[in-house]
Amino acid sequence: MNRLFAPVSSLTGIGKKTAETLEGFTGGVVCDLLWHLPVGLIDRRYRPPLVEAEDGRIATFEVEIVQHKPPPRGRRGLPYRVLCRNDTGFLTLVFFHAKADWLTRSLPVGEMRIVSGRLERYRETLQIVHPDHMLAADEFEKLPPIEPTYPLTANLSGRVLVKALAGLMPEIPALPEWHDPAQLAAQKWPDWQSAVRRVHQPVEADDLTPLAPARARLAYDELLAHQLVLALMRRQQRRRPGRAFEGTGKLQGALHDRLPFTLTGAQSEAIAEIARDLAAETRMARLLQGDVGSGKTLVALTAILQVIESGAQAALMAPTELLAAQHAATLAPHLDALGIAYRSITGRNKGQKRAEALGALADGSAQLAIGTHGLFQEDVAFADLGLVVVDEQHRFGVRQRMRLAAKGHGVDMLVMTATPIPRTLTLTIYGDMDVSRMHEKPPGRQSVETRAIAMTRTEEIVEGLERVLGRGERIYWVCPLVAESEALDLAAVEDRFKTLRARYGDAVGLVHGQMKPAEKDKTMDAFRRGDISLLVGTTVIEVGVDVPEATVMVVEHAERFGLAQLHQLRGRVGRGAAQSSCILLYRAPLGENARARLRIMRETEDGFAIAEEDLRLRGAGEVLGTRQSGLPAFRLADLHHHASMLPTIADEVRKILEHDDPELTGERGQALRCLLYLFRLEEVIGYLQSG
Repeated sequence: MNRLFAPVSSLTGIGKKTAETLEGFTGGVVCDLLWHLPVGLIDRRYRPPLVEAEDGRIATFEVEIVQHKPPPRGRRGLPYRVLCRNDTGFLTLVFFHAKADWLTRSLPVGEMRIVSGRLERYRETLQIVHPDHMLAADEFEKLPPIEPTYPLTANLSGRVLVKALAGLMPEIPALPEWHDPAQLAAQKWPDWQSAVRRVHQPVEADDLTPLAPARARLAYDELLAHQLVLALMRRQQRRRPGRAFEGTGKLQGALHDRLPFTLTGAQSEAIAEIARDLAAETRMARLLQGDVGSGKTLVALTAILQVIESGAQAALMAPTELLAAQHAATLAPHLDALGIAYRSITGRNKGQKRAEALGALADGSAQLAIGTHGLFQEDVAFADLGLVVVDEQHRFGVRQRMRLAAKGHGVDMLVMTATPIPRTLTLTIYGDMDVSRMHEKPPGRQSVETRAIAMTRTEEIVEGLERVLGRGERIYWVCPLVAESEALDLAAVEDRFKTLRARYGDAVGLVHGQMKPAEKDKTMDAFRRGDISLLVGTTVIEVGVDVPEATVMVVEHAERFGLAQLHQLRGRVGRGAAQSSCILLYRAPLGENARARLRIMRETEDGFAIAEEDLRLRGAGEVLGTRQSGLPAFRLADLHHHASMLPTIADEVRKILEHDDPELTGERGQALRCLLYLFRLEEVIGYLQSG
């Protein structure tokens, strides 16, 4: 497999600069380039008589070079033309900013050449501007009749990429087969070597479809590698010694006595599942998946208290400083009342304050750390870390989970997300974890009236906010970040802020991702306190912000958001006693998918139903509504088309690890290890070998 992991600079025609571009675009080794699949075909088999050639088509001709017509001296902006002919007509080759000496050498007058490129008519003259290929007549076999086209980036030439991959194809090794021969035969799948060659040397348009045999086989390979790794991690997690945190129930009982409401059935069930995991000698790896406002934080706090009762420490990690601060503010009254010492660790903790917090965690005088991923920097040490709770886990991938677990010895892990995830994707992302799902809302949570209104009625909505503000309630107004540049996005948000500020004065505040964290927090605190009543912002308010007095959510250009994201935004209201509403402003006319999304938002508040529909409408790549979706960055598999493979793969992985070859040491097991290396999962292999 060495050739597959050689640097891309070892390929024909790939110089230092192109190698650097490829490293950032596809990855730095040959294998990465193999996973960069073609997206189109150029068919060069169209070879009509020149007089009958169709405008706009790719065509190939054998022609005699008749005359060179360089631009007049000093007029380099004009094209260099080369006149050609054959028995069927005339053709002009056109070059801009061309080097005359190179063209005279490449296209000598009186000689025959094979030329191929896109035809166009200019003033009744048939021409090809910058032909793709110009070959001597005896080099015709070098012209590919079918040529793949690839996604490109700046400083990367399609011709260079095609040439490099074409040169690589004969060097693709035959690897030991990790699939059962019967499965290959049933699916009509080629072996791995043939599949790779076929996807990069397609013969017809059908070869580019996700379900073409070669592409389907490689997609299955990638999903199999991913699911196998998750299953190995899950098994390893259960094999490695954990710690039993029985707890006394004293702190948990005191917490529940303080609550002005009873727990929902879903909360009680999740608490019981987690309590059993914590009390067991094996390590816990559990996902707590709850819809917006289902009360996950209280469940997590109950788990934290069980560990603290047992004499160990806990850490609660959030993806942003804003959310970490929100957790600290929400939990502080309970922690103070129960006598729990806690410290906040974020990127902004510096100097003496940070040193004091680190010291308290290291000597055990602080029982709980609340912070961002900064909690897992090298200088953060715990006296006895027993439990890690990660909020909004969809922002962190499998490798981060592995590194997280290494922070202590026998650490239990609870990860939670308010983003409902379809069952298919739960298997894909969290196959290494047990899952608790919470569907119920706590008592007192209001349903939210949802309306879709055309942007032409925006002024009407702005006027209507006066009544809401008059009742002392608060309002979110969210603008999308989807323009071509951040500067334009920012301008759109700031324009809306200025419009509302002109009408409602100091009651209006602004928050967006370009602000300094301290500035953002100051604005959010003012909104929580009621110093600001109308908060204009981007989707930074999507997750975790808890202001019970907020009763109206206005989403501008709602048609640009995914369903899951709209659901998250709507979840910011309906948290208090007053009736709440969500207004989805859209620009007409709506596309079919956008209309379907807005209809579903009006019809249901069930986040899990919404997530399934979002997957159907938009595909897995976007379903979580953020670029940091935590979905594995699949290169070959497209879950929109290949998700149906996952149940079969899950059964296959179970059979391999429970019956056929649990340690992957047999012939097929060794082949499967090759598969893991192929998809750069050697880190996991090392982790498993180290125990």
